Amino acid sequence: MSILHDGYFTQGLDADPELAAAIRGELARQQDGIELIASENIVSKLVLEAQGSVMTNKTVEGFAYARYYGGAQFADAVEALAIARAKALFGCRFVNVQAHSGSNANNGVFLGLLKPGDTILSMKTAAGGHISHGHPATLTGRDYAIVHYGVSRETERVDLDEVRALARAHRPRMIVAGGSAYAWTLDFAGFRAVADEVGAYLMVDMAHFAGLVAAGLYPHPFPHAHVVTTTTNKSLRGARGAMALWNDEALSDGINYGIFPGVQGSVMLHIVAAKAACFGEALKPEFKAYNAAALENAQALAETLAGRGMRLVAGGTNTSLMLVDLVNQGVTGDIAATALEAAGIAVNKNLIPFDTCPPEAPSGLRLSSSAGTTRGFGPAEFRQVGDWIVRAIAARDDAAALAAIHDDVRALCRRFPIYDAA
Repeated sequence: MSILHDGYFTQGLDADPELAAAIRGELARQQDGIELIASENIVSKLVLEAQGSVMTNKTVEGFAYARYYGGAQFADAVEALAIARAKALFGCRFVNVQAHSGSNANNGVFLGLLKPGDTILSMKTAAGGHISHGHPATLTGRDYAIVHYGVSRETERVDLDEVRALARAHRPRMIVAGGSAYAWTLDFAGFRAVADEVGAYLMVDMAHFAGLVAAGLYPHPFPHAHVVTTTTNKSLRGARGAMALWNDEALSDGINYGIFPGVQGSVMLHIVAAKAACFGEALKPEFKAYNAAALENAQALAETLAGRGMRLVAGGTNTSLMLVDLVNQGVTGDIAATALEAAGIAVNKNLIPFDTCPPEAPSGLRLSSSAGTTRGFGPAEFRQVGDWIVRAIAARDDAAALAAIHDDVRALCRRFPIYDAA
């Protein structure tokens, strides 16, 4: 008797009906629903195939051309290709493409450049910061002394005077710029001036605007940042993973060994292959056109929501994401998100600056134009989406009204199909 079941090397998803049903259900949800979640996008068939390739079978540890495992010639070629493309995309000297996630990239940088107990100055979560920058529930929050800056009550934007005052008072070893729910461009030169004044590293986490940076549509973190981290699955439209970028060779050992073996083990080569694929796509002229469209679409959505009486945090956006304040709608973000999901629109609840509600039932929604732009929506479609959002939230207790909106959402999505309906 064979030790392998029949079809081990030939059968696909049909061999596992339960799993197939869940995956095909997710495909149908994506095909017939609108994604507005800022941490999501829609990857190309090329990225899907690279991520599902035989690279998943290969284990390597260490760095390209210096592995602890044999049989690595093609693994080295894939990782070297990803690194070369990332360098070209962002104009930097050094890149580590191994990080499994944005949090791992950030933690690897912290581990490699800081000592336990060092002070990190970063944006507070309620102001738009990311939990990996020092939330008490994370390793960063446990292992380092965290000081948070916020946003101005008047403008709801970063106040560099506050950042400077906190830096002078607490003398951080690292300052972090960037977050997950901040809708405006950041002044990297201003952050670097503060960092230099107190002798701190400046780390920029550009996870939510990396695509805009690559397309020349957002201020570039270099030469101001000592190190930059980013995920690859948001505006870069790639595999779920992350990377770190820097220019000073003196930082290389700290960052590289902070990631491996510091916070993770062997490389997920199938993910690195998919990163190489998306970097190659991002180097093409079409990628700049995509990001320009995402900015235009975000403006259309923001203007529609504001015109229908919804307040946008910080007065709107000049990026591809925005934060909606629901206080004047008499509803919390969790309830609004549930209603919108019933209407075929995926969003995420989110804290707003100075929120008096808990994270589980916050006062806001975070929205992004990234995924809708990828599937081909333009300003007209995003204005329609804005109208549906307002209507769905108002009809949150009316199942029939939400179902009717969902029918319209489905019809729109089928005008802009994604993938084959296999």
